[in-house]
Amino acid sequence: MKQKAPFRVLAIFGTRPEAIKMLPLVKALKEDPRFDCQVAVTAQHREMLDQVMTLFDIKPDYDLNIMTAGQTLYDVTTRALMGLRDVLEKAQPDLVLVHGDTTTTFVGALAAFYRQIRVGHVEAGLRTGNKYSPYPEEMNRKLTGAIADFHFAPTGNAKRNLLKENVPEDAIYVTGNTVIDALKKTVKDVFDFHNPKLEAAIRSNHKLILMTTHRRENLGAPMRHVYQALKEVLRDYPEAEAIFPMHKNPKVREVAEQVLGKMDRVHLIEPMDYEPFANLMARVDIVLTDSGGIQEEAPALGKPVLVLRNTTERPEAVTAGTVKLIGTGKEDVYAATMRLLSDETYYRSMAESVNPYGDGKASERIVSYLLEAYGYQTGRMTEFESEK
Repeated sequence: MKQKAPFRVLAIFGTRPEAIKMLPLVKALKEDPRFDCQVAVTAQHREMLDQVMTLFDIKPDYDLNIMTAGQTLYDVTTRALMGLRDVLEKAQPDLVLVHGDTTTTFVGALAAFYRQIRVGHVEAGLRTGNKYSPYPEEMNRKLTGAIADFHFAPTGNAKRNLLKENVPEDAIYVTGNTVIDALKKTVKDVFDFHNPKLEAAIRSNHKLILMTTHRRENLGAPMRHVYQALKEVLRDYPEAEAIFPMHKNPKVREVAEQVLGKMDRVHLIEPMDYEPFANLMARVDIVLTDSGGIQEEAPALGKPVLVLRNTTERPEAVTAGTVKLIGTGKEDVYAATMRLLSDETYYRSMAESVNPYGDGKASERIVSYLLEAYGYQTGRMTEFESEK
């Protein structure tokens, strides 16, 4: 019997969050001889992307290197689309895999569609119902979903969102989130941060607050209100310290320095590589963030998350109780943070909630699905049960 040629898969991504979630799947595909898996990066974000590629020991087969200073959504979209046109011509994949909701995600799916190549959407089905929140991510993922042939939904709720949009049920497969796969390979019992101030804060008896902010819709007054709330929390709770890896965006850094720069118990530090950041997250007490991915990662580590947004495309952890939407109002941020610091019973109710986002086998499930879909085997792994 003639042996089947390896199935050609091209994974496309462009930012650090995509890389974190796609690289466990890329490694799983590369380890299976039935696949010929190649990687194309747009480098929509350059430095932060490279850090993760190095950590997972993956080198891209195609690197568009599109990032430029002051780039706009128009710039990213057009440069990525034209670059991926040429990549697809060379790679000739049977399937393109994209992840999540970035501009690279949508453009990768669109470029594949123009060549009539099937698309698999990893982390499919997340929705807020508001096309401008988050912007432009909500429309990126909806448009990608309209193109995709295979929808790898992380949770049952994401599957239901897709069914409401008339996606055929047999094209949806609940996998759990690949970010949990990445965390299980990254967080260590002992880790050297190579930063004396961080090491001292972690060794102290202080409650540690980790904060990240970067969303476009939070720039300006909303971020200022959040930083002012944190300042008042630390004033009123002297046994707490805050660690704030500041985003590269000058609009974030300027306000952070103005409001928090002179405070002894605030550590304003540079953005961290994924490995030290994941290990730091495992060692803090509370997380304040407007990030999407951290809403999945922190619950997996037993950390209560206060989300600095009014909407979330990840409602599962809100329902489970490990995440709370608090917006960006100064009084709301202050009250929610102080309650976690001072009410041990309430803190435990959030910290000990069941993480609904995965069991570390999402990549394995996707591989099993593709092997079945393309006739390499019969049967696939049981879907992830996100609701117990």
